[in-house]
Amino acid sequence: MLFTKASEYALISLIYMVQKGVPQDVDTISNELNISKSFLAKILQNLAKYEILHSTKGANGGFSLIKDPKKLTLKDIIEAAEKRPPSIYECAISREDCKKDKGKFCKIWSLFNEVQLHMDSYLSAITLDEIIEKRLK
Repeated sequence: MLFTKASEYALISLIYMVQKGVPQDVDTISNELNISKSFLAKILQNLAKYEILHSTKGANGGFSLIKDPKKLTLKDIIEAAEKRPPSIYECAISREDCKKDKGKFCKIWSLFNEVQLHMDSYLSAITLDEIIEKRLK
């Protein structure tokens, strides 16, 4: 599940907004980035619910970034876009929570869990600012 179109569009939209430096409306972002307006609106609302963006209504309204790009991590963005933490597998959080009641026999949970912990750490270490800086080089 790690990256879906929602995560991709959230990241691209945030980069676009940072580069523009002023609030952007859904129509403009949708047209500039060639993203479905209705899908983008849902993504941006999720980012607002997670307090990454601020939404202003009205003629001069739009979305603006409220989190510092130097402190906004890729993990934060994915979690807001997907409305759940990024996950590389669909197992339970612990063996005891296994929905299929096979946790005590599972030999792959510990492997997947270790990979997930590494992925979480990696995604938490990359900021929006770093992504933008690498992209512009």
